[in-house]
Amino acid sequence: MSPGLLLLGSAVLLAFGLCCAFVHRARSRYEHIPGPPRPSFLLGHLPYFWKKDEVCGRVLQDMFLDWAKKYGPVVRVNVFHKTSVIITSPESVKKFLMSTKYNKDSKMYRAIQTVFGERLFGQGLVSECDYERWHKQRRVIELAFSRSSLVSLMETFNEKAEQLVEILEAKADGQTPVSMQDMLTCTTIDILAKAAFGMETSMLLGAQKPLSQAVKVMLEGISASRDTLAKFLPGRRKQLREIRASIRLLRQVGKDWVQRRQEALKRGENVPADILTQILKAEEGAQDDEVLLDNFVTFFIAGHETSANHLAFTVMELSRQPDIVARLQAEVDEVVGSKRHLDCEDLGRLQYLSQVLKESLRLYPPAWGTFRLLEEETLIDGVRVPGNTPLLVRGGSGDPRRAGCLLQGRRGSGAPGASAGITRQARAELGCAGSCLTHTGPDSFSVPAPPPTASAPAHPLLVASFPFLSVDPPTQASTKA
Repeated sequence: MSPGLLLLGSAVLLAFGLCCAFVHRARSRYEHIPGPPRPSFLLGHLPYFWKKDEVCGRVLQDMFLDWAKKYGPVVRVNVFHKTSVIITSPESVKKFLMSTKYNKDSKMYRAIQTVFGERLFGQGLVSECDYERWHKQRRVIELAFSRSSLVSLMETFNEKAEQLVEILEAKADGQTPVSMQDMLTCTTIDILAKAAFGMETSMLLGAQKPLSQAVKVMLEGISASRDTLAKFLPGRRKQLREIRASIRLLRQVGKDWVQRRQEALKRGENVPADILTQILKAEEGAQDDEVLLDNFVTFFIAGHETSANHLAFTVMELSRQPDIVARLQAEVDEVVGSKRHLDCEDLGRLQYLSQVLKESLRLYPPAWGTFRLLEEETLIDGVRVPGNTPLLVRGGSGDPRRAGCLLQGRRGSGAPGASAGITRQARAELGCAGSCLTHTGPDSFSVPAPPPTASAPAHPLLVASFPFLSVDPPTQASTKA
């Protein structure tokens, strides 16, 4: 062997040894924390993430739930030299989510701030990690979610719900398959675009197909961005170009809408007091244009996607629960009768529907967890966690048999706050088994409710879900997942 090759081999071995030593040293601070065995020294638990889809119906969150059941409320996860800690106990979840002491982990949120080099959510309300800037944005957004603002939007909710009912009735021949996910996505986009930005998208009627496709590709891009090697693979270049183009299209649409509203305000026109108006008036031209677009994308995407998924999961579970559907139908017949349009008073009387929606939200939370940065060493549930550690804060059931009422024996992962409105009495009225009523594990804890700043408040959820309950059962179109 030539001296050159020998020297090169020695250098490679030395570099590999130093790399292994660095990984070992970085992990040594966390070895006392419970966690699953690592299938690979260098990769850590990463192979588990790659294998999660081998079991039909399994997702990453299911694996985290299994780990919490087996190893306890504090679980260590290693990927290369980095270590994160999953926490699931009710007390710890409340502590880290309700205190302003624990900030979002900026390293984790970069994944949605920029996707494959294109700015997506940027410094919007969801991805802003600086508390003071986030709090300022939140105060502005709160104004658009006052009771008077929501009442003024009832006409929009009724109009779009009526369109959805008419489309479903036209397809309800007992043979035509209908993708409820697509229908609900179009409905929630139409509602959100008009309610939040005063714009007509008419996706239910088949308009704005490029925008609809861009939304779909962009969401796929967020999932694809989790693959750290995707940008380096030649076979993924076409997909990455489509993802980047979709993000640019969404931001361009937002830019056009923002400019129209700014011009209308300058002309002194009467504009709706929606989210877009509140943001523009609050900043009086001082707001960064890119941050304006960040919040447009945040509300347009996160607002409709969470609502559509929530309703789709609710419809899926109702298709398996004829007894609950019968009770819902009876309540709708009693409260609404032959009325084609709802008002706020009607919504307040649909108590059983409200309970079903909250239970579905608890079982299938659109946001199943969030990251916080633990800056100082802290004792969490009896386990010492070093400082400068990313925390994955989430809720989860310790017993799948007590996973809930609509979904007996399947999933029980609930996001903190998702069950804040679900009391034992309410779950009893849903027809829960006794184990659901007596269980006090993480799947049934509540968190004090914050001010209503969510981009998908309960009012539009109730109105958007009402059409599925008001269509006559014998004439409902068959559905497919």
